[in-house]
Amino acid sequence: MNDNKSTTVQPIRSKAKIEEVKRILKEQSKRDYFLFVMGINCGLRISDMLQLKVKDVLGKDYMKIKEGKTDKYKRFKINAALHNEIALYAAYMDEEDYLFPSRKGGNPITRVQAYRILNKVANEVGLEEIGTHTLRKTFGYHFYKKTKDVAMLQDIFNHSAPSVTKRYIGISQDEIDQAIDDFSL
Repeated sequence: MNDNKSTTVQPIRSKAKIEEVKRILKEQSKRDYFLFVMGINCGLRISDMLQLKVKDVLGKDYMKIKEGKTDKYKRFKINAALHNEIALYAAYMDEEDYLFPSRKGGNPITRVQAYRILNKVANEVGLEEIGTHTLRKTFGYHFYKKTKDVAMLQDIFNHSAPSVTKRYIGISQDEIDQAIDDFSL
């Protein structure tokens, strides 16, 4: 699994590719589809997402979690689109069920299994540099493109500086690439 270094994976920049991934995942598994949709709409780390139970999100306006990496409590707004997806996905689940249950028992899927799910669909749609951080980075990339508010995104991601956030979501590289494209002597 080449996902230990989040700098090696990229966000999915193309909205068409995002829709293609959604379509394929929806056909193969409700759980895998919801994993993708939730990840790209909330920006949580995969390790924090996998620990969520139905009671943590169903009928709620916010997810309240203790981030595993930082040990800090964080409140994440559930947007309207994600609210609808949660309602559809979790309607017939028990409130104590994990959102992403393993088929092998009462535990959630592992980070490795999440990586396999994403890597398989990425190969199908021709995406490279994909890993579990791709979901979080995709959220960040498109949030930044829409709002241009790196300071708010820095706060959401709990990063130390705007430059860290821009590098994390691939914006720095995009800006460098664009500058090089526009440069000639």
